[in-house]
This record gives sequence, structure tokens and C-alpha cells, in this order.
Amino acid sequence: MSPANNTRLTSSSFILIGIPGLEAFHIWFVAPLLAIYTVTLLGNCIVLLAVKTGQSLQKPMFLFISLLSCCDLVLSSSIIPKMLIHFFFSAGEISFSACFFQMFLIHAFTGVESGILTAMAFDRYVAICKPLRYPSVLTNSLIAKIATASLARGVFTVLPQTLLAMRVPFCGRYIAHTFCEHIAVVKLSCADITLNSMYGLATNITFGAMDLSFIVVSYIRILQAVLHLPRKDQSKAFSTCVAHVLVMSLFYVPILFSLVLHRFHTNIPPYVHILVVNAYLLFPPVANPIIYALKMAQIRRAVGQVCQKVKIILLPS
Repeated sequence: MSPANNTRLTSSSFILIGIPGLEAFHIWFVAPLLAIYTVTLLGNCIVLLAVKTGQSLQKPMFLFISLLSCCDLVLSSSIIPKMLIHFFFSAGEISFSACFFQMFLIHAFTGVESGILTAMAFDRYVAICKPLRYPSVLTNSLIAKIATASLARGVFTVLPQTLLAMRVPFCGRYIAHTFCEHIAVVKLSCADITLNSMYGLATNITFGAMDLSFIVVSYIRILQAVLHLPRKDQSKAFSTCVAHVLVMSLFYVPILFSLVLHRFHTNIPPYVHILVVNAYLLFPPVANPIIYALKMAQIRRAVGQVCQKVKIILLPS
């Protein structure tokens, strides 16, 4: 693989290396990736259809779940198709415009997903700590505003980061990653990238630290409220939070683990970093619909009804 050099890049494309150190095994990732993408598409589309058609699911919690499914579909479709082409056909080349567009989508919608998870924590806080005010607080209007604000925050926070990355001169083509991750791309620059690095760090703090802090505070308040409930009501209250906690853990734990690896990375192979980053981008979209279907009876029933209708359409008697 050609490293960056002191000659300014004149070609109009980058080359994605994939998983450094595991290039010989790329073909073995194709089947798992294809399975993950298929389940992601089917699972999230079924959840969206279930929420749309199920009268009992026209509630704030399920509307947030549908927003999460939309976000997961965008994230998966931004990464996996190109990875499949790369790993199966050994075609790692990606144009500048496609690379920066992919970079924008991935980082923006990671932020959007973080915002939605934060809103879902607020939803559980109001439902458990302020149950009488729940219908008046979590209105459709407020949910629409939260969704718009999460999308706007993701787009307008990441857009300057992407534009800054596009403006730097590049002296290398080979991106040591499976996709156009921001810092992996700007490291190929032959100019000072301090501003890019600082802005990227500020973005991570905005999306990660702030949202996670709000979620932690919300669940501390929820825990305090639940512990004051009668014992018979405690398990019911906790059960309404289980799916959300699992989904959050699947999203945030790999991110935190990735940050620790970057901080104490001395003897850790590069492919470990790449695999961890891919984990928090690829696993939540495939796992989220499964978690909600398994943990929430309303979703499970609605999904069953959707599958039954599809079966009738595809296999008429």
C-alpha cells in the first residue's frame, strides 16, 4: 500500500484499504455483511410498516423507534454496499465526491441517532417520573420538533467538518479504513490538519459527551423514581426501559471502547480499531429491530400482523 508522500495528489479518487492487516480475509466478510444488510433492511422496514399500520403504536415511544429505524437504514446503506463491492470485487477505489458524501452521511446520521436515543431517554423519564403529564408533554408536535432538531444538529454540525476536509490538499490516496472516516481521510493531507482535528473532537463531544450525560442523568432520575414505587410496580417500570437500555449500550459502549483504544493504542493492531468502529455503525441497525421485537409485546404483535399480511399477498390461497 502506498503511503502518503510529499507530492500533492492530482487524481480524483481515494483507495479504501479496508481492514489493514486482514486484507487477505476480506472475502470472508462478504457473507456476514450481506446477511447483516439483509436483516437490517428487512427488520427496520417491517418495524416502520408495523408502526405506520398499527393503531396501538401511534404513541411517542413507537414514533421514536420508527425514527431510529429510518436513521439505521441511512447509516447501513451509507457503508455496507460499498464494503460489499470492495471486499467481493477488490474494488476499493472511491471518487472524492463519493468519499466526502459518505463521510458526511455517516458522521451526520451518527449524530442524529445519538440525538434520537437522547430523546428516547427523555420519553422514558416523562413516562415514569411524570406519568400524568406524559400525554400533554410528548405531543406529536414536540416529537416532530425533536426529530427536526436532531436532524438539523447532525447536518449543520458535520457539514463544516466535511467542507474543511474537502479544502485540504492531499498527498496520499490510501485510506486505512473500510469507509471514508473523517480523521482517516484528513491524515492523508500534506497540510496542517489541527483545525480539522479540533473541530472533529468538538463534534464528538457535542454528539457523545453531551447526549450521554443527559441520558445518564435521565436514568438516574428514573431509577430514583422507580425505587419509590411499590415492589409490584417496579418490575413493570423497569421492563419499559430494558429495550432502550440495550439499544443504547449497543451504540455507546463500542464508541467509548473506540475512544479508549485511540487514547491507549500503543500495542493494539490497527485492524482492532477498524473492527470496533465498524461494530458501532453496523451492529445497532441490525440489532435494534430484533431487540424491540423481542422485548416489546406491542411491536411483536404488530410485526406478526405485518408478516401475516405479506404472506397473504405473496402466497394467495
